[in-house]
Amino acid sequence: MVSLSVLLGVFSAATGTWMATAEGNTAELGAAALVLPDAPGGAGGGSSTDVAGGQSPAPKQATTEAPAPTTSSAAPAPTETSEAPKPTTSEAAPPPSTKAAARVASSTTEQVISLVNDERAQAGCKPLAEESHLTKAAQDYSDDMSARNFFAHTNPEGVTFDQRIKVAGYSKPGAENIAKGQTSAAQVMDAWMNSEGHRANILNCSLTKIGVGFTKAGNYWVQDFGY
Repeated sequence: MVSLSVLLGVFSAATGTWMATAEGNTAELGAAALVLPDAPGGAGGGSSTDVAGGQSPAPKQATTEAPAPTTSSAAPAPTETSEAPKPTTSEAAPPPSTKAAARVASSTTEQVISLVNDERAQAGCKPLAEESHLTKAAQDYSDDMSARNFFAHTNPEGVTFDQRIKVAGYSKPGAENIAKGQTSAAQVMDAWMNSEGHRANILNCSLTKIGVGFTKAGNYWVQDFGY
């Protein structure tokens, strides 16, 4: 088995420099976090103080009652002067919509977001909301890495992850996780959660938004986070 490296990078807003480290690992992963002076809760990503300690209380189980039938759902009572009309074939219930059935299965990127929020709930963090500009930044970047066969937080032209997020229309970038080669949402999340830098980004309670990109050719993954 070829030993690959984990690329971890932290950008300091105070010095304007990147600090990068590499750890031996068998998965191709990358994590980067941007420190914003005005970010709520202090530094973003990679700071252990951003992770709430202990387990969050067990979520309350929602209790839902079956909705009461409306009056329109009851069959009309027959009158004395006429018999109730027999149902025709046109009155039969329509078959279930194929579009409704398609909504049951979530997309790969939606699965990643769901797994992220499961992990955050256990750490006492609020769930991240998907944000369209972050989603565009993440998907465009996973497509770019796949098309040009590179793997880094900075593209060949020198554009950093925070610059890419701002160009996509989101003004407060926070962090980015990338991965390559994992074939499912569960597999990539397992890899990220077993790496300190990536886990710190996922469990940064100061972050509020997320966008996820996935490109099947080469299995490139991108998580972009925002404040």
